[in-house]
Formats: sequence, C-alpha cells, structure tokens
Amino acid sequence: MLVLLNEVRETSLPLILKNLRQCLALNQQSYWNQSQTRLMTNREEEKELQACLPIPVDPDSFNPDCDLPYGLETIHIYQAMNEFIDFIGFINGQLKTKEMSRLEGFLMPASFSSIVGEFMNMSIPKYCPTLVKNQYHNGHPDLIPVNTFPDNAVQYSSQGLEIKGSRHLSGWQGHNPESVWLMVFCFDSNTSSDKIKNVDPKPFVFRAVYAAKLEEDDWNFSGRSATSRRTITASINKQGHNKMKGNWIYEDPSNL
Repeated sequence: MLVLLNEVRETSLPLILKNLRQCLALNQQSYWNQSQTRLMTNREEEKELQACLPIPVDPDSFNPDCDLPYGLETIHIYQAMNEFIDFIGFINGQLKTKEMSRLEGFLMPASFSSIVGEFMNMSIPKYCPTLVKNQYHNGHPDLIPVNTFPDNAVQYSSQGLEIKGSRHLSGWQGHNPESVWLMVFCFDSNTSSDKIKNVDPKPFVFRAVYAAKLEEDDWNFSGRSATSRRTITASINKQGHNKMKGNWIYEDPSNL
C-alpha cells in the first residue's frame, strides 16, 4: 500500500505542477488583457477629453490687407470667432460631465455647419456697430447695414453680407446665384458618422475665413428635373472661388 501511494504521488506531482503553470499563464494573460483594455480605454478617454477643448483662434493668422464691407474689420471677426470657441468649449465640456457626445458628434453635419453660420450672424453685430442681423424671417442677406431698412428687416436685398459655415475649403453652395457679399467660415471637427468610420476624436478648429463680393456669373446654377426631390442649389464656380481665396480673411497654416 505504501509503495502504491508513493507511485501515485510521483505520477501526480508533475501533472499538478503542469496544471499550476497553465493556470498561472492563463491568469497572467487575463491580467495583461485587462490591463491593455484599461490602457486603451484611458487613451480613448484622454482623446475625448482633449477633443472637448477647441483650438484657439490665432490672431496672427488674419490678413491685414483684406477687403471688408460696411465698416467690418478683422478684429470684429476675430472677436466673434473667439466667442464661438468659448461657446463650443463650454457646451462640450458640460456634455462631457454627463457622459454625452460632443455637439458635433451627434448633430447632422449640415446642422452643425448651420449653427456655426448662425452663431456668426448673432455675434458679429455685437462687435461691429455698422452691421445688424436681418430681422426679417429667412430674410436675405444674413447681415445688413444698420438703419438702412425699416426695423432692420428686409426680405431680399443685395446690400449686406451672407454668412456660411463649412467643413470644406471649396465647393460652397447656395440656393440661388446671387450678387452679394459672401463670407464663409471654414472649420474642421468630428461628425456624427466618425465613430462608425473609426475616426479619432479631434477638437473643433477654424481653418480659414474667405469673403468676396460675388456676382451672378460667379455661380453655376444646378436646377432639377420635374420628378427630382433634390434641393435646388447654386455652386460657386472657379471664378468666384478665386475671388474668395484671393481675399482671404483668416488662414491657419497648421490646419489647411
């Protein structure tokens, strides 16, 4: 009986040690996997936190020789852009505290671009006393010379400044070919589809601002067929694009 017990011990000990080594290896692998997961989560969290902080507007990236209408100056545009930076930073910071997506992360791209443009319409007149937001509902253009129209409201006029926000540095569109001053605030940010595309979080940044007095022949009109539901648009052509780029207001060289 003693001999048999010793044989069992001699046979079982190597097996026990082997099983112990396997368990230790599995535990080490599990710990490593958990550590890597935590590390990746922390890195993603850090990227998301950084993306809540918009890139400041560079005061040295404005063009002192640009042509601006109606008493508007680059300092007024700088102040309005800074105000939007404060706005988007505050909003996204508050959303983050509730573990919600950043504003640009859940709005449709066109909706967020519209917010950029509408914010400029609201903010520029705060700093430029010679321009006012057009008080006519859906009136054109967005900003008009102060005290030029009754109650600072006009349905349609060629006097004033149309404002747009865009993620693109070209290919800007409107609803109709128009003779009007146009100013486009070009920016970069995440979109609502970036998570699906595995695009990393990135902060909002103003890339450039362009403006020019466009004429009707600076646009290409795109109509539609009788059965189409596509929105009727007009696109700025090469001639108009060159006017806009030639009169650049702001260009951030690190984000072009």
